[in-house]
Amino acid sequence: MSIASARPALPEQPLPAWRRAVLKVGSSLLAADGGGLNARYAEALAGFISASREQGREVILVSSGAVAAGRALLRQHVPSGGDLAARQALAALGQAPMIALWQSLGTRPVAQVLLTHDDLRNRRRYLNARATLRELLALDVLPVVNENDTVAVDELKLGDNDNLAAIVAALVDADLLLIASDVDALYSADPRRDPAAVPITRVDALTPELLAMAGGSGSSVGTGGMRTKLEAATKAAGAGIATALFSGRDEATVSALARGFLRGTLIAAWGTRMQARKYWLRHAPAAPGRIRVDAGAARALAGGRASLLPGGVLGVEGDFQRGDLVEIVDEADQPVARGLCQYGATEARRLAGRHSREIEQVLGYSYGAEVVHRDDLASLAHAEMTGERTA
Repeated sequence: MSIASARPALPEQPLPAWRRAVLKVGSSLLAADGGGLNARYAEALAGFISASREQGREVILVSSGAVAAGRALLRQHVPSGGDLAARQALAALGQAPMIALWQSLGTRPVAQVLLTHDDLRNRRRYLNARATLRELLALDVLPVVNENDTVAVDELKLGDNDNLAAIVAALVDADLLLIASDVDALYSADPRRDPAAVPITRVDALTPELLAMAGGSGSSVGTGGMRTKLEAATKAAGAGIATALFSGRDEATVSALARGFLRGTLIAAWGTRMQARKYWLRHAPAAPGRIRVDAGAARALAGGRASLLPGGVLGVEGDFQRGDLVEIVDEADQPVARGLCQYGATEARRLAGRHSREIEQVLGYSYGAEVVHRDDLASLAHAEMTGERTA
């Protein structure tokens, strides 16, 4: 029996307003008692995803369950704590049925996206992954993200999709991280062992004391636990994204999400998502290179809402790669903005002064019409005009 079913229902609280969310579903909600996958709990979660889409919202799914599915397909005993190579093989085998399960529960196409933490640390891969996920959403496709366990040795050892979900939430500029498991909330102690444990319905700051309350995984098929969920919430909060922890086994709880209410624990974000992202862009170490822009581009960038187009580029100094954080200066050599460049230094030099429609003609390919997209750009002048802290 799950904790959620053994205790009274938690009170409802309103979810923060959101347009895009990342939903992480743990193995304990997908693995059947005898192994393999079971749609018993996934069906309600799929219904929430569909209802959200009808409301004009977007959901990206981070789903566990591949290893459990692979183990069942072999129809032979595989130790649950087997060696790394065995788990990698099981993950490879189980990806197809895991994706098929989610496809069977909805009418929209489902796309598999396999990532490693290294993919998201590398800025070039980061931009490519984000562009792919955004395009899938634009095509009305449900992206199902999973860790690429087959090749991700270090990540598989750490082995949790909670933290991957938090990274994906920041990657796609999500407003909310939803973590569904077999536990209905954060408790003052491990409720499996302490009957006096009480739920904590809201957390405004993740303190060392709260982290100490978190235990390990309570499931034989899962690799995470409450601690990894709080670690994920810490990452999300730092990116300006709130996290909701709830039981995916309680249909009423899942239905409440579609109405905008949470029965579980809400972990608040630290500031807004945009504030967190812009602050990072202003203060993270930049690549050893700069882009010089004309007066018109400098004025546009100073407003804080414009992209840098090739036509506004006067020149490029130094060397940097696609995805690097670069400084943008005006004709007087004064810093104007900082941002993640869609093109490397060599490419940007060739594009300087050109119209966006000429990019493919000049390079033979295109990563987009912008040298730096406005979502990846922080205006230094705009921060000063609004009184925002920049140092």
